[in-house]
Amino acid sequence: MSLYTGVGQSNNTHEERAGAEACLNARTTLRTSTNIEPKLAIIFASSHYDQQTLLSTIRGTLPTSCLLIGSSTAGEITNEGSGHHSVTVMLMTADDGVQFFVGKGTDIKNVGPFTAGADFANNLLSQASAAETTLKSVVMFPDVLSGNGSDTVRGALSVLGENFPLVGGASGDNQEFKVTYQYIGDEVLSGTVVGFGLSGELAFGVGVRHGWVPIGMPMVVTKSTESTIEEIDGKPALNVYETYFGKKNSDLLKGSSSVASTKSVLTYPFGISEPGHEEILIRFATNVGENGSITCAAEIPEGSDIRLMIGSKERAIEAARTAASMAMSNLSGKKPSGAIIFNCIARNNLFGEEASHEIQAIQEVIGKETPLIGFYTYGEQAPVNGTTKNIEKCETSFHNETVVIYLFA
Repeated sequence: MSLYTGVGQSNNTHEERAGAEACLNARTTLRTSTNIEPKLAIIFASSHYDQQTLLSTIRGTLPTSCLLIGSSTAGEITNEGSGHHSVTVMLMTADDGVQFFVGKGTDIKNVGPFTAGADFANNLLSQASAAETTLKSVVMFPDVLSGNGSDTVRGALSVLGENFPLVGGASGDNQEFKVTYQYIGDEVLSGTVVGFGLSGELAFGVGVRHGWVPIGMPMVVTKSTESTIEEIDGKPALNVYETYFGKKNSDLLKGSSSVASTKSVLTYPFGISEPGHEEILIRFATNVGENGSITCAAEIPEGSDIRLMIGSKERAIEAARTAASMAMSNLSGKKPSGAIIFNCIARNNLFGEEASHEIQAIQEVIGKETPLIGFYTYGEQAPVNGTTKNIEKCETSFHNETVVIYLFA
């Protein structure tokens, strides 16, 4: 059994040209490996493009039998490094032995994130059952601006199984935090969850690390509602930043736009401990309320012990290397056929113009020749500590400010 991939990218500002160029480049690299037509197209694109025009162009360049799935981003990743305002395409195909499925959930605001996640998983599961095969791995792209990302994960796992190896990244919109888009077939959706599943003779590996470290003393969330923290240690949540960085800096956040507030607090996210796990889960803010509340991409329940966290470029690069090594070890010596990276936008902001250094560190481990695609996300889904070999210990969670590396072979 062989699995083949091809990757293409375009920075063209014109939607039709960008879509056509990215697809052509991907098909060219795929043809160097095989003459089999692509069976799955994965699209990650800037939200600055006219989404329907871009998707229609890409759909029109591919065989009608090729499945299409994807997401808008907060930045794109390929073998060339990181970029913005571009479109990236990964084409996948295989001879007999591997099957591909794409699925979508329902509108998150109408049914809630848990039900949307469950509907997405049911969609994939029913297709696999009809094909008389079993899903081995699932990758999903949820919208977290419409609902709690952790609930979407829990909904999907309620159908797939609590120890199912689920990975993915939350859609982005170039840090505007207004509306994100999900792609399936020739449809551009918003406020839902889409993704793909793989079955058959497939090996895969997952690596998960963030590299952020706690500062100061532990605190307690004394009041929260879903993903909004209202009070920490009995005071408005925003007071934490006033305590650490001064009243002037804290006041700059109050009443500001979601863009400004998020950029300010991304550098110093919250960390919560997961019982039984070494890694601290990260939560970053997507909005700050006038009352001093802080809304995150996923919930931090009342009673949670939290810490303020801080990151550095050096620790982030080391974390990326560790995650890549973890993913490679899960392949049991097999050479990866391709890689997908889900990397939080906070890490991109941390590196600035040096963001490609992190991607290079990953390539040093997985091989620079490995076809690679990815995007900067508003949250990541992956098993805590990347555990996939011992399925009973595979516990998928929703992460922030974390790099997730998904390898397949």
